[in-house]
Amino acid sequence: MGNWVVIAEYYSDVCRTEFICRGLETKDQALKALRAALHTYVPSKHIVEKRRQVYRFAGQETYLVVIKGKLTEWECTLRIAELVSDSTDPAVAKRAQRDDGVAEVADGPQDRIPPGC
Repeated sequence: MGNWVVIAEYYSDVCRTEFICRGLETKDQALKALRAALHTYVPSKHIVEKRRQVYRFAGQETYLVVIKGKLTEWECTLRIAELVSDSTDPAVAKRAQRDDGVAEVADGPQDRIPPGC
């Protein structure tokens, strides 16, 4: 199973994260899936799309997608992420460390609330 995913983050009463694509083996595969999702991803909200704008953040691994509908405007952030720790599979952290030479291990408990929410 791959360690890379493509996710959508948006606000709908609360901050939400939706997995668009899971189990990708490499970062390149994740970037390819991310770019494919930019023009095809549709939110779970029923929006009749009139216009779609896609903004790329400086790192080129994160995009802001703005969908303008008949009555509303909907925004989400699409990005890739790598699984670097899994409490049920400690080998995940070792694989991540081998891949890029750096794996951060948190000291103590971690917040499960995404920053900025």
